Amino acid sequence: FGTHAIHAGHDSEHGEVNPLVAPLSVSATYKLEAVGKPANYLYSRFGNPTRDALQANLAALEDAKYCATFGSGTAAITSVVGLLKTGDHIICADAVFGGTHSMLTEVAPRNGLEVTFIDITRKEEIEGACKRNTKMIWFESPSNPVLTVVDIQGVVDVIRKANPAVIVVVDNTFMTPYFQRPLSFGADVVVHSLSKYINGHSDIIMGCAMTNREDIRDRLFYQQTALGAVPSPYDCSQVIRSIKTLHLRMKAHYENALAIAQWLEKNSLVEKVLYPALPSHPQHELHKKQTKGMSGVIAFYLKGGLEESLRFFDAIKVITLAESLGGVESLASLPARMSSHKGMPREELERMGITDNLIRLSVGCEEKEDLIADLDQAIKKACLSH
Repeated sequence: FGTHAIHAGHDSEHGEVNPLVAPLSVSATYKLEAVGKPANYLYSRFGNPTRDALQANLAALEDAKYCATFGSGTAAITSVVGLLKTGDHIICADAVFGGTHSMLTEVAPRNGLEVTFIDITRKEEIEGACKRNTKMIWFESPSNPVLTVVDIQGVVDVIRKANPAVIVVVDNTFMTPYFQRPLSFGADVVVHSLSKYINGHSDIIMGCAMTNREDIRDRLFYQQTALGAVPSPYDCSQVIRSIKTLHLRMKAHYENALAIAQWLEKNSLVEKVLYPALPSHPQHELHKKQTKGMSGVIAFYLKGGLEESLRFFDAIKVITLAESLGGVESLASLPARMSSHKGMPREELERMGITDNLIRLSVGCEEKEDLIADLDQAIKKACLSH
């Protein structure tokens, strides 16, 4: 994986220069030899050498034939949903990123799409939701933020039996291809918010969609050009840079997060810890079966409610209260009250366990002893200061 991360998608032989790093091509347009004569590049919205290098690199990591990058993770989600037409039906897991939920509840119906949310861990719910006009099924594994693990192969098997034409889409943002590759379990499309772990430095907004199907590839690349939702060449070059250390960073995220999850589980001021790499996680065995490890995302319930959570966020020093995840710096958020999920109905959040005492950690690459010390003092101030 590390070798592909460093080398795939980049040919160092470029004329007489031979740069070791993929060149940054900022040109918006390209000189043509003649009117109507085919050319590799015409206009940067249609294709760009730096973007192409990144797409080839990402495809190699996910064991995909094709990759299309977009200006954000949400743009990637919108473009994949854009594969469908008026009258089509989407099945979506009820536990998903709030932006996905909002897009499917607010935008998709206006475009004539029908959406059904289900508990995708239950085979009978998948079968019951599948209809003649069902064209797509969408889920994350693990889910955001309660880290429910979904049997990817199991979902594929059920949906293929019910309706072989359904496009299976898996959001793999939390895991990255270093830990999990949904295409190998039969998924048709894998989506990533590249802003998170794959870039990993909290300085880029970008997304991508990958597939092995040529028909989907053609439509995704059309979405790129038709919607104009492409990333800048500079941002692409930054992600190429970041991918070279992806395997090193993910190992560090995993080591730190596992140590912190084990420490939290022993803390008397913590009600429950959700981390699939822990044996206590309800889908731990399934997680081990379809992954090589786990990222740095942990969810845990403080003893108390909103007041205790707010005191916790006020007390953290090394860890930062912030949106997003996946960077080298550790972040903490309160999904029920922040932009990732606050737009969802309150009763739906509570049903899924997204309560005012559920804290999501994105464990970074700092020294784990410093992170544990910060959590220790913050949790004590939150729960013991009255």
